[in-house]
Amino acid sequence: MKITFLGTGTSQGIPIIGSTHPVCLSDNPKDKRLRVSVLVEWDDYTYVVDCGPDFRQQMLRANVSKIDGIVFTHEHADHTMGLDDIRPFFFRQGDISLYAHKRVFEALKKRFDYIFTTEDKYPGVPSVIQEEIKNEPFLLGNLEVVPIDGLHHKLQVFGFRFKDFAYLTDMKTVPDDEILKLKGVEVLVVNALREEPHMSHFNLEEALAFIKRVNPKRAYLTHISHLMGFHDEVQQKLPENVFLAYDNLQITL
Repeated sequence: MKITFLGTGTSQGIPIIGSTHPVCLSDNPKDKRLRVSVLVEWDDYTYVVDCGPDFRQQMLRANVSKIDGIVFTHEHADHTMGLDDIRPFFFRQGDISLYAHKRVFEALKKRFDYIFTTEDKYPGVPSVIQEEIKNEPFLLGNLEVVPIDGLHHKLQVFGFRFKDFAYLTDMKTVPDDEILKLKGVEVLVVNALREEPHMSHFNLEEALAFIKRVNPKRAYLTHISHLMGFHDEVQQKLPENVFLAYDNLQITL
């Protein structure tokens, strides 16, 4: 299995438009972060988790020519607003499979009504296959994926376990029984917004405590804001098995 971090930034990305914060002015490519998303590949399958506003750029940068579907963690704009850019995939492949909670589909139908409409559809608009996710295992290709149910402040969000790899973003609270689903995972990805506490995201301290509890072989931090600090400086402070993810990073399991 190969994992590509398509984006590792928070909702505004880094640099933030018009910001003079030192991290936003950094020349280090690892300090430049598109909106959070990850590409998961195994055998002949290719799936994307979330498609935010940078989806087109991310697909071009990672040289992705085929996707088997998009899996959504939740409906916030930084995780969904690239949906229109599935068109090139649709033109080549036909209907694109989307996997999401029922509530997320309801939100997508409001924002992208022209995609989901069945009457007088405009030529060139993509069509999708809706695959509703509940808090129970489901199949992606030949792989059983296990949802991890959590809260983003008061909003339900899903993380996902792909065999020995687990991806959780925008988490603030994860119940004990959901944490049990992560037992034995080799690689864990989890959100860490900044050092200061936040009402709807793990901060760095919370993320590290969560990692310690899950006890993976390796862990990567994502959904990072400029307030976390410079990539290279933050990395030096982390435990030896914890890494600050960055855009274009690839790992294999």
